[in-house]
Amino acid sequence: MLIGLHLGNGYGSQPGAWRMPGVDPKSYVNFDVIVKQAQAAERGKLHFLFLPDGPSVSADVETQPPGVNMEVMMTLAAIARETKRIGLVATGSTTFNEPYNLAKQFKALDVMSHGRAGWNAVTSSSEEVAAFYGRNIPSSEDRYGRAHEMVQLMQALWGSWGKDAWVHNQESGEFTKKGQVRPINLQGQFVSSSGPLYIPPSEQGQPVIVHAGGSPNAHELAGRFANVVIGSAFTIADARAQRAAFRAAAARYGRDPDELKFFAGIMPTIAKDKRTALDRRIQLTKEHFPQRVAYLERMLGIPLDSTRLNDPLSPAQLKAARPSRYDPRSSHALTIAQEGWSLRDILAHGVIDYHPVTVGPGTEAADHMQKWFEAGAVDGFWILPDVNVDGIDAFVEEVVPILQARGLFHQEYEGKTLRENLGVPYQYGVDPRV
Repeated sequence: MLIGLHLGNGYGSQPGAWRMPGVDPKSYVNFDVIVKQAQAAERGKLHFLFLPDGPSVSADVETQPPGVNMEVMMTLAAIARETKRIGLVATGSTTFNEPYNLAKQFKALDVMSHGRAGWNAVTSSSEEVAAFYGRNIPSSEDRYGRAHEMVQLMQALWGSWGKDAWVHNQESGEFTKKGQVRPINLQGQFVSSSGPLYIPPSEQGQPVIVHAGGSPNAHELAGRFANVVIGSAFTIADARAQRAAFRAAAARYGRDPDELKFFAGIMPTIAKDKRTALDRRIQLTKEHFPQRVAYLERMLGIPLDSTRLNDPLSPAQLKAARPSRYDPRSSHALTIAQEGWSLRDILAHGVIDYHPVTVGPGTEAADHMQKWFEAGAVDGFWILPDVNVDGIDAFVEEVVPILQARGLFHQEYEGKTLRENLGVPYQYGVDPRV
């Protein structure tokens, strides 16, 4: 299986991560902390780091750090200098970026990292985000129309410096072969560029295309261009269906479906036993229990009392509970409740987190990953540790060796580039099949 790591804001995936013992409260701006976390992931032979991006729209910055990294491209540039094999994937919105600027940034990162860069090409969909740019959100049709043009234009720019153009012959004075660095002169409905982009190819040619999303529009964009899909699924059946939909889209565009790798998220809390892990998650999330109880009420369709967190649900409540058909997490939440856990512990199981949660020893996460992988639901996982400062090391030291011993995860990197390590083909410029 393939494994990536979500780095985010440097603290962890849980809201209280920044306040945990041993955490540098200035991690948000401390490149040394982020680099150390990246090196820990590389020590575990993880395939890539994933940094989401976009303006933070949290209104709670008085008590919580922004949800994303301070500046993803500068962060990955710092990481590139201190690592050798792990992939470097960052988000760049197709809605609020100009293609030439974005193409230049990602190809420069790819060259300086010797072929380890990936671009998470996504559209923006929030009016709150649009307000940061002084604009309104375009229609879905226009957002995805622009996204399709952006990817094509950026790939054309990446290939505008001919693959074999750079000779840099000091004796003859020939820097590039004549006529092999050429304008692209592309004009679409939404974006255009004359080009060329004055950056030669990296060892993998150009950055890998990643996409995060699950809508029919996402299927088409990823099926046409992406090698990696960052998905969100709460059951094996759902993940299997999502993976099949993306693979079918790739086939429609004349691509080999095996070139597209589907990743599901997992949020592990690793501790010596389940009770210790639950207590850790309680410490991380207790400030948010009132809101989470209210949300759990809606998921189960029954009234819950936030003043009785230490009590399990009563037999009458369990009998009346009906999982919401609008929330795929609801059935799992009811299953945990039926096991007799207190209301506090039900929430600590992560039943309303935005990816499946495992709590307990490393075998809990390894078993979950093995079950999903062997069921054909995923090609890999992206890991969202609860607290980065010790959660990454715990995954690397406890989960990775189990997966390796079971023959599910590689012992060493397959190559030097992200494409080699993911098992996706070399590409330079636009894909002639699409």
